[in-house]
Amino acid sequence: MVENREDLANAIALNSSMVNGARLIGPSLGGVVIAAVGEGWCFMIDAISYLAVIASLLAMKVTPRMVLATTDANIFRQLREGWTYATRFAPIRDILLLLGLVSLVGMPYTVLMPVFADEVLHGGPNTLGMLMAASGVGALIGAMFLAARKSVLGLGKYIPLMAGAFGAGLILFSFTRVLWLSLLFMVITGLGFMVQMAVSNTILQTIVDEDKRGRVMSFYTMAFMGTAPFGSLLAGGVAERIGAPHTLLAGGIGCVLGAIWFATTLSELRRDIRPIYVRIGILPEVAKGIQQSTELSVPPQS
Repeated sequence: MVENREDLANAIALNSSMVNGARLIGPSLGGVVIAAVGEGWCFMIDAISYLAVIASLLAMKVTPRMVLATTDANIFRQLREGWTYATRFAPIRDILLLLGLVSLVGMPYTVLMPVFADEVLHGGPNTLGMLMAASGVGALIGAMFLAARKSVLGLGKYIPLMAGAFGAGLILFSFTRVLWLSLLFMVITGLGFMVQMAVSNTILQTIVDEDKRGRVMSFYTMAFMGTAPFGSLLAGGVAERIGAPHTLLAGGIGCVLGAIWFATTLSELRRDIRPIYVRIGILPEVAKGIQQSTELSVPPQS
């Protein structure tokens, strides 16, 4: 839908800010509706609200940027082609690997929050609500930060930085037994994961070939959402054996190690992505220089 790729980061950040804003406002409104008219009407109002979404989708007029050639390849061949493309191009592969790792070992913190609210912080439903709201506040701050950026340039460094911040937030949270400190670390956690996720999304959609976009973004969804349930299952089993704090500590360490690994490959990834930015016009002045250099370096044909 975004015609100018330079606006992609802002669009994704604005979308993330709406999602996380809804995470903060929605539960409060839901609580008021349940208290007033009960759970049934709460679900009914939620269902009716989707009519606005459907109307918005029908009202959209999106101009295609290019016409893709039709192909008669079967779905398995297309899937294999997309897999080969994603795994052989280092920037896409490494971004997906880090996101999958963080989702596997870090995201399960959400399923452990009731344990922390009850057994660690000795609170109740209100404590759980505050912890999740703090995570949403951090995510909203991250979305607003990305929405204020004017270009996709320079976003790559935020992937390992924010993955490390997410892991550090989990590590610190696993040690704290004070509510206000826990809320502070939850803000850091929400900020780190949201920014890493949104930046990964932005860079992938910027560098991917148009005819591979759907397949690559399906791998992104698998890395982001597909690994989280397995991580939750694993975290539940591990927490039963060693406790929720130690489980969260291990997950945070895993995120930090993944961030360090990604940081060591960052210079090579930038080198691979740079020609794409030149080709699509994000670096027009560099594109002009490379074109002139190429023209001078190619010997005239006789």
